Amino acid sequence: MAGMNLTPTELAARWHRSLSTLANERVDGTGCPYIKFGRKVLYPLEEVEKFEKKLLRTSTSSKA
Repeated sequence: MAGMNLTPTELAARWHRSLSTLANERVDGTGCPYIKFGRKVLYPLEEVEKFEKKLLRTSTSSKA
């Protein structure tokens, strides 16, 4: 679905992570790309899926 966005709560549930972990990742720039409108944070689903694909591994010793 083009243009769909996830809230931090939705992404936290999807990834089984805390809201504070997502917030920390936004601060240090290690998390998924996001959009910020004033105080509202949204994660474009397309970016979430790209980020997830970058995390795919074929073994526990993969470095990339």
